[in-house]
Amino acid sequence: MELTILGSGTGWPRRERNAAGYVLRAGDWVLLLDCGPGTLRRLTEAGVDINELDLLFLSHWHPDHVSDLVPYLFATRYGLGFTRGRPVRLISAEGIRDFLKALRQAYGHWIDPPEGLLQIMERPRGVRSRLEFPGLVLETAPAKHNPESLALRVEAEGRVLVYTGDTEYSPEITELSRGADLLLAECACPEDRPVEGHSTPSQAARMAAEAGVPRLVLTHFYPPCDQADLLTPARKFFSGEILLARDLLRITI
Repeated sequence: MELTILGSGTGWPRRERNAAGYVLRAGDWVLLLDCGPGTLRRLTEAGVDINELDLLFLSHWHPDHVSDLVPYLFATRYGLGFTRGRPVRLISAEGIRDFLKALRQAYGHWIDPPEGLLQIMERPRGVRSRLEFPGLVLETAPAKHNPESLALRVEAEGRVLVYTGDTEYSPEITELSRGADLLLAECACPEDRPVEGHSTPSQAARMAAEAGVPRLVLTHFYPPCDQADLLTPARKFFSGEILLARDLLRITI
């Protein structure tokens, strides 16, 4: 697996930190995990063509995680550039179909993808669920943020990544992460400035430690995080490798 950080920031605009977005090469699959504003441009900077994307996962529907879904759908209509013929799976919580209908009410047919391109796969809220594809296994579990919030476990070629999406400390995500090689965990707030629905360094580190993962990547930083010591509180709970995400960082798993 190879993970590329497309956006290590939040909804507050900064040149150095785009909003949430991550591209994961897992076996023969290319997955886009969330697509906040600016994600498509970051994809081009990372050398990824949108024709390559096999699967889009939306952890929840706040603007800093989904805003580039509209330009992605619009781009699929551009026949001189978008040439993909294979289906793209869009995976998110129950209700994503209604969310897309609301977007179409605003944008009309301009965001209708080519016939048969987009396969919408709604996942249940509040419980763990599993999907299997050739060479790829996905599991979702509820996160503690919005009612539709889901975390994602990705297994391919004997490697496992778990992406928390936005969440507080969550026993469900801890269970989802058991046996994973890397936990990609949001850490929106410094230790001394917690916000409901988000994790501090110690909360993310607790999940990693309790799940027994060897590597933890902290990401989704609000601006105060850049002036704070995130590693010291995390290391009180987690003794493995800790990385602080930055845009266009590539991590081999």
